[in-house]
Amino acid sequence: MNSDEAIMVEHLSKEFRIPHDRKVTVYEHIVGLLKGGNYSYERFSALDDVSFTVKRGETFGVIGPNGSGKSTLLKILAGVLYPDSGKVRVNGKIAPFLELGVGFQPDLTAKENIFLYGSIMGLTRKEIAKRYDEILDFAELRRFENMKLKNFSSGMAVRLAFATAVQTDPDILLVDEVLAVGDEAFQRKCSEKIEEIRRQGKTILIVSHALGTVQELCERCMLLKNGKILASGETGKVVEEYLRISAAGSGM
Repeated sequence: MNSDEAIMVEHLSKEFRIPHDRKVTVYEHIVGLLKGGNYSYERFSALDDVSFTVKRGETFGVIGPNGSGKSTLLKILAGVLYPDSGKVRVNGKIAPFLELGVGFQPDLTAKENIFLYGSIMGLTRKEIAKRYDEILDFAELRRFENMKLKNFSSGMAVRLAFATAVQTDPDILLVDEVLAVGDEAFQRKCSEKIEEIRRQGKTILIVSHALGTVQELCERCMLLKNGKILASGETGKVVEEYLRISAAGSGM
């Protein structure tokens, strides 16, 4: 892995087993066992031989329809999921912001979650304490610092998770649809914070359905569909390809 690369992904694949809705006959079950499979499930390929690199200091976008493998990819990069095959190499400390605060504990208070997440990210308690007020102020949750996360609305949980993640001083920030959740004012705050992090030379990998945002923030991006990369490169050209395929009625 070169020193100017922040993320390198090689031949990454991930499958999930999805239960069938219908009941399976005894015959189908036996045949499935003999063939080394199981008729009670079907295999869903979330990622299929995905390879790409993200350079240090780059803001890289991942676009595509629902079910294309975008969130699965981010979870593997964050270490939440393990791939079935392939390699992931990361050069630096990752702060993941994934769907409504993955990694936060619902039975802990907002305050406890901030200190827990910070410690996981390698910060000392003193370092977290220095950032604590700024996290709560950014998230606009000062009144709720002692409330358990399970009593938060989804929007409150998102605000807390994003505010905490960006204050841990990561080398690499993984962002999954943060700009599609919460009210307009908070989305604007997130955009401004992401731009600030970009100016600091940090690496950002962002998943978003907001193509205008991807074009504004990302130098390069890639298009996923059915777990495969359909296009990768300069953002404007990849977005054009996405729109062209969508207009052609290819199921996107």
